[in-house]
Amino acid sequence: MKIGLLLKELHRDENDLARELLGAAERHRVDHEIYHLGRDLAGWSQDHVRVLAGLGERFGVRLDPQPAAEQGAGERLREKAGELLGRRPQTALLLLRDLREVYVKASGVSVDWEMLGQAAQGIKDGDLLAAVRTCHPDTLRQIRWANGKLKESATQILVG
Repeated sequence: MKIGLLLKELHRDENDLARELLGAAERHRVDHEIYHLGRDLAGWSQDHVRVLAGLGERFGVRLDPQPAAEQGAGERLREKAGELLGRRPQTALLLLRDLREVYVKASGVSVDWEMLGQAAQGIKDGDLLAAVRTCHPDTLRQIRWANGKLKESATQILVG
């Protein structure tokens, strides 16, 4: 069985998504919606990391239950510089890039959850299937949020 490999990949991808959301939240901290929602959505991915770590042992994989941490000092300095820039045009373009990156990463995580769901059905593993049914909808909401923010912001930023 290769389910352990998929769990390892999904664990890594959820951590990457959490880091991306936290980074975007920090870079755009002057935009309260991006800041607060980004941090909340990152928390969902961090919860998923814990769930996956709990499942890994059964499939021969040791996964760290500690999710992606806040960024380091160097990253915080860059974020502070972004905060000082405020709402300059460059910052607006950075927002579009960040939202695009969140959308792409969350879409990849969604595919991972889909594959895990198929595997869980194939081996008739109720615990694995329950994890998919709990976590995957969160990922779909992360995708919808990033897509909605892109649609809301793109015209104003690119045409304005």
